[in-house]
Amino acid sequence: MFARLSGQVAKRPLKRLVNALAQARGVSGTSGAPQSKTKVVAATTAVAAATATGIGYYLYVNPIHAGMEDEGLHSPSYPWPHNGPFSTFDHASIRRGYQVYREVCSACHSLDRIAWRNLVGVSHTEDEVKTMAEEFEYSDGPNDEGEYFQRPGKLSDHMPRPYPNEEAARAGNGGALPPDLSLMIKARHGGADYVFSLLTGYFDPPAGVEIREGLNYNPYFPGGAISMARLLFDGVVEYDDGTPATTSQMAKDVTTFLAWAAEPEHDDRKKMGVKAIIILSVMTILSIWIKRNRWSPLKSRKIVYAPPK
Repeated sequence: MFARLSGQVAKRPLKRLVNALAQARGVSGTSGAPQSKTKVVAATTAVAAATATGIGYYLYVNPIHAGMEDEGLHSPSYPWPHNGPFSTFDHASIRRGYQVYREVCSACHSLDRIAWRNLVGVSHTEDEVKTMAEEFEYSDGPNDEGEYFQRPGKLSDHMPRPYPNEEAARAGNGGALPPDLSLMIKARHGGADYVFSLLTGYFDPPAGVEIREGLNYNPYFPGGAISMARLLFDGVVEYDDGTPATTSQMAKDVTTFLAWAAEPEHDDRKKMGVKAIIILSVMTILSIWIKRNRWSPLKSRKIVYAPPK
């Protein structure tokens, strides 16, 4: 008896919840057909799924839960021209960005995943790239005598490293290791927005904030103190096309170049995507037409039973 009463008491709150949901959905009570309960369950499931999706999206996109000491100040969103679904990179900006990288960034940062041939047809002509590659010496060999030798660079070579190994890189930068920039846009939260904000975010620390000697204040860097000093100043690079080399312009160009370096197939992938969308759209329309043409006689036929007279 006690177990039976306990089961009835436990079912009352659930019954009230079902009644409330049924009234909200326009269903009168729970004494109706099982179809009403099915509608209530479906509505509850849909609401729960929508709520879970919204919370997950909020936690993924909204950075307010992250402290500055952990991830740095959240960078604003900038309208990069290559972010559109049918937009490509600004190749003139890629060319200027390579110039900024070569004259400013390459003194400390490597670009291991990019070969000279990747620049051909993107920012430079083949002759220009060959000339730039031949300015550097690469070790090759062994030759017929078993010795290694130095030769000028060629299109198949990768970008030269500023330091021969990690120990030399740390020794030349006060113990800090300059990261490779090949996948920097993909490796940092915020991508291109973060890199641009970091390059233009140097200023004096506010009152009450102390920065250790040898570090620089940048609120976009985790912790606010970064080993890399500000390197982009107005006029530090003289562009070949005459574009004014302001700090923001150079930061925008080198960020665009690094975005391309992280995804060199970006433009080709979007071109292939447009072709795929066109082909699949035509095939879908054609398949629908064939389906309706083939099945319409079968679906519209009328079967009549004519009993024998």
